[in-house]
Amino acid sequence: MPAFRQVGEKQLPQEVVFMAWSPKRDLIALANRAGEVLLHRLANFQRVWSLPPNENTGKEVTALAWRPDGKILAFGLTDTKRIILCDVEKPESLHSFSVDSSITYMHWMEVTEESSVLTSFYNAEDESNLLLPKLPALPKNYSTTAKIFSEEKSDEIMKLLGDVRLNALVLGGSSGFIEIYAYGMFKIATVTGVAGSCRGLCLSSDLKSLSVITEIRDSSDSEAEITYFQASKLDTSLLSSYLPEVTRMARKFTHISTLLQYIKLSLTCMCEAWEEILMQMDSRLTKFVQEKNTTTSVQDEFMQLLLWGKASLELQALLMNQLTVKGLKKLGQSIESSYSSIQKLVISHLQSGSEALLYHLSELKGMALWKQKYESLGLDASGIEDAITAVGSFILKANELLQVIDSSMKNFKAFFRWLYVAMLRMSEDHVLPELNKMTQKDITFVADFLTEHFNEAPELYNRKGKYFNVERVGQYLKDEDDDLVSPPNIEGNQWFNFLKNSTHLKESPLLFPYYPEKSLHFVKRQMERVIDQCLQKPADVIGKSVHQAVCMSLYKTSQSEDSTPQLFKLPFLWNDKTSNIHYVLFTILENSISKIHILRRHTDTSRSVSSGILAVEFGNFLNNSIDESSDSRCYSCLDAHFYDDETVTVVLTESVEQEGKERVLAQLPLSSVYTDEDQDREFIWDSTKRLDEQSGEIPSRIVFLENQWRVLENMKAQYVAVNGIRKVSCVLSSNLRHVRVFEMDVEDDGEVEEEEEEE
Repeated sequence: MPAFRQVGEKQLPQEVVFMAWSPKRDLIALANRAGEVLLHRLANFQRVWSLPPNENTGKEVTALAWRPDGKILAFGLTDTKRIILCDVEKPESLHSFSVDSSITYMHWMEVTEESSVLTSFYNAEDESNLLLPKLPALPKNYSTTAKIFSEEKSDEIMKLLGDVRLNALVLGGSSGFIEIYAYGMFKIATVTGVAGSCRGLCLSSDLKSLSVITEIRDSSDSEAEITYFQASKLDTSLLSSYLPEVTRMARKFTHISTLLQYIKLSLTCMCEAWEEILMQMDSRLTKFVQEKNTTTSVQDEFMQLLLWGKASLELQALLMNQLTVKGLKKLGQSIESSYSSIQKLVISHLQSGSEALLYHLSELKGMALWKQKYESLGLDASGIEDAITAVGSFILKANELLQVIDSSMKNFKAFFRWLYVAMLRMSEDHVLPELNKMTQKDITFVADFLTEHFNEAPELYNRKGKYFNVERVGQYLKDEDDDLVSPPNIEGNQWFNFLKNSTHLKESPLLFPYYPEKSLHFVKRQMERVIDQCLQKPADVIGKSVHQAVCMSLYKTSQSEDSTPQLFKLPFLWNDKTSNIHYVLFTILENSISKIHILRRHTDTSRSVSSGILAVEFGNFLNNSIDESSDSRCYSCLDAHFYDDETVTVVLTESVEQEGKERVLAQLPLSSVYTDEDQDREFIWDSTKRLDEQSGEIPSRIVFLENQWRVLENMKAQYVAVNGIRKVSCVLSSNLRHVRVFEMDVEDDGEVEEEEEEE
């Protein structure tokens, strides 16, 4: 009876370059050569969704990691150097950010450390929920938001916040690049002093130690050297001793990043509503103006109609045939609805989003002023003060836009009403008496509208809506650095004059600076830049507190490996949360057998716990009929991963030269490797040499697997991905297209007795 039950098998169209099991559900994420990210279910390996590559994000996925709660999947792209956080429910990017180097490895861990301060912080209701109104849901009817949000609830942007318990996304890249992001969003540390490009990372769950495996290439030498670094990372114990403060600060920063994303999406919706207006104007009015072939301008003709109540024949023909009464009514309605939706977005979304930003920044400033707790983490009150000022300027700009929309709508309505009446008269229809009344004020509105919108502005001819200037609102939504085409008129404004003449108020820190010449987008970008700067400092401060404790050179890679994708190759790192030990798995080729080696180091480098290293050989367990005297070491290890803290899952191949080598999937219990007899055979590490040069002295173990293995028939298995929490594994063939999925613990007939046999 073979152990492990096969639950699915598939041939995939594209080569898989990465796979990662979800920590909480039976889902596996795959990335393939084409740059797609796919999510599959364990049962029959059916596909849940796929996210195709696109220009903005990138095409070359080089790393995958799940958030510990399994709700968000992060992946890194090499070509654009971006990290994308994607919702597990829907293949859409919720958040993305750029990094300075191409990412080669990601690891997302959760802090399990407990303390009374932390527990009270985790349990306390987030005050902002009580004090701030709930952010209004973003409207679904715009293409940008419709893609991201599923129908029922659009507070999905808040999913980014996740659980209060601190989790950290550790990114490793080429040329010694390592960064740690709290909650996957806010950069909490930039680690320096590690050489080579990262092949594996592991941050211990008490934040005391970071292990890194890197590959160092000398230009002269084509073979790369694999080195193991253990930075006893926070040996100033900065992150671990200030854990409550770090968690609080990171939580605030995550709120702020989420709000910035929310404001960005609201602005995108506003721009879409604006495009809608331009399209309406273009389709109806431009044609109308183009067909006019007299010398007088449109503006003059309309003015004439307004003053004398009589239109030239040409204008009359144009209005009646081109625009028509019905068309005019429709145009008026659609423009009005677009205007009011922009107005709603400003009032409900931009303003409530930026007020929430102000609240969180002010709280952050309060933290920064509590110097004994937060100063050593690099929080800087003056930087946060600048950020608050920048948000204030953004709110002012949004208010100014509201006023502009308000006045534009007044003029628009008056103009459409007047033109409607004029056209009814031309067609000699009955005009309702209430439409007929026009006050002096209305006439001024119409005249304003004509001078403003129908003035020939040659510099606008290359833009949309070129025959009339509808830029008054649009100029605020342009994502350009140009100044506003027609900035608001501030002459005679008493407040401005008062400010101008008052020497004390000019420089007052209480007044938010106001940029009359700039667009809303410009002010928003400036706000994002300032906030980014004030979030940058803690990362540098914490990163500089990291010191390298150990550096060991492991082995040289062989040339033959280089064709396989980086992502699967051993070495593999694992952090045992309960006993805080880092394990490293790697293979060293010896007499054409690749032996699996297990290196273990305690995360607390000051402790004198033995950092043992062992080589493991697999005794013959397939065909016992072979003469016992023949050499029983006949398996090479192809891939190995930690299944849980006690077990390693391995893929083995027979090393006997024969046709049809069998591939085997097996579970290797650590208890059968680490026995008490190891104490006398302590390996003395010669730090001047690489490990593979002294492999003869490494204590070695022969293990006979009882029934925890299964032959993989008709499959050239090469790689394995496992998840011990869900008890599943996925085996990938050497051509990277053939996948098999297994449930590992099917029958539980008591403990499997491990028989120890010494060589």
